[in-house]
Amino acid sequence: MAKYGIFVGTAGGTSMKVADVLAEEFGIDEDDIINMEEDFDDVEEQLLEYDVLFLGSSTWGQGDLHFSWVDPILEIEDDGIDFSGKTVAFFGAGDCKKHGEHFCSALGKLHQTFTNAGAKAIGAIAKDDYKYEFSLAEIDGKFCGLGIDEHNESEKTPERIEQWVGLLKSELGE
Repeated sequence: MAKYGIFVGTAGGTSMKVADVLAEEFGIDEDDIINMEEDFDDVEEQLLEYDVLFLGSSTWGQGDLHFSWVDPILEIEDDGIDFSGKTVAFFGAGDCKKHGEHFCSALGKLHQTFTNAGAKAIGAIAKDDYKYEFSLAEIDGKFCGLGIDEHNESEKTPERIEQWVGLLKSELGE
C-alpha cells in the first residue's frame, strides 16, 4: 500500500485548510502532515519516505514559494535528489486580483522542481474557472494543481476542493 504524506508551507492558513481535507479524504495520519515551517527537517528523511506527496504552498511576492520551501527546493535541485517512482500533487493559495500577474505561481515552481527530479505529477485541472493575468502554475493549458483564492473567490473553495479530491482519487485508483 502506498504511503501518503502532506507537506505544506502556509502563512494565512488557506493551504492548511486544503491539507486537512486531504488528510481526512485519504486517511492520512496527523504525523504525516508536515508544516514546512515547523516540522520539516530533511529532504531525504522526510520527503523521500512517501510514495504519494501532496505539496502545498501559498504564493508570495513575485510568484515565490512560501519561505519554508526555499531550502528544500534548493537542496533537491542542487544535490540532484531523485524522486523517480514518487507521485506528486500540488495545491496552494493565491490572490487573483491583487497578484493576478503571479497567481498561484508557487505551484508551478513546485511542479518544475519535483517533475525535473523524476516525480510523476497528477491533479492538473482546467484553468477555465480561474481569472488571472499569468501563472507559472499554468502548464500545457491546465492548472498544474489546485489553486485557492480565499480573498476573492472563497465561495468557490469547497467545490474546487471537492472536485480536485475526486480527480486525485480517480488518478490514484482509489
